[in-house]
Amino acid sequence: MNSKITIAIDGPAASGKSTVGEQVANRLGFLFFDTGIMYRAVTLAVLQRGIDPKLEDAVSQLAQTVQIDILPPRIFDGRKADVLLDGKDVTWDVRSREVEANVSVVSSYKGVRDAMTEQQRRIGMRGNVVMVGRDIGTVVFPNADLKIYLEASAEERARRRYQELLHRGVSAEYEQILASTRQRDEIDKNRTIAPLRPADDATILMTDDVPVEEVVETIMTLIRENGLVKNRG
Repeated sequence: MNSKITIAIDGPAASGKSTVGEQVANRLGFLFFDTGIMYRAVTLAVLQRGIDPKLEDAVSQLAQTVQIDILPPRIFDGRKADVLLDGKDVTWDVRSREVEANVSVVSSYKGVRDAMTEQQRRIGMRGNVVMVGRDIGTVVFPNADLKIYLEASAEERARRRYQELLHRGVSAEYEQILASTRQRDEIDKNRTIAPLRPADDATILMTDDVPVEEVVETIMTLIRENGLVKNRG
């Protein structure tokens, strides 16, 4: 049995990868690592230093120098992990509206993605981690012990997002969300840097109309069948 296990879960927006990944990590006692949080941390660093997020060279240079770490939570206040930026706890700071408004442009820069890929690999190499993202199995950790790609139709993912917003008391239009979902899919699948696609050796799971618990059980079965862990969950 491998003592340093890395599980990669990729998929498009609202495919359920974060929810599923967190539950799998909890079942295994592993670190849950949503790699998208790193781009939020870089964005926070950019804003803290007063750098214009539209200045690609300056942003990319900063991304090469900051140190970001993801650790098991030491404070149980609802966080899934501790997010450290140059040693400082910024777990909740990276969720600010200002970060939310600028993370897309920051994460689009090649220099930023290259820098974050290296930091993600550093954390993944510690092992016993479930890494969630869009290019874990293809770019960040192509040698992951198990690669999962969660798929769902644009309609299903838009419906999930629509219901989530309504549950939070936010007004929303399903058709607008569906159009946005399709547009984001096109951008993700056709981008030059790390396009969204399943790894050649990934197990693809369609999650339309499938309860989260069932998807988690399927992944746990795959983990056991691959001899990665024994007598877990």
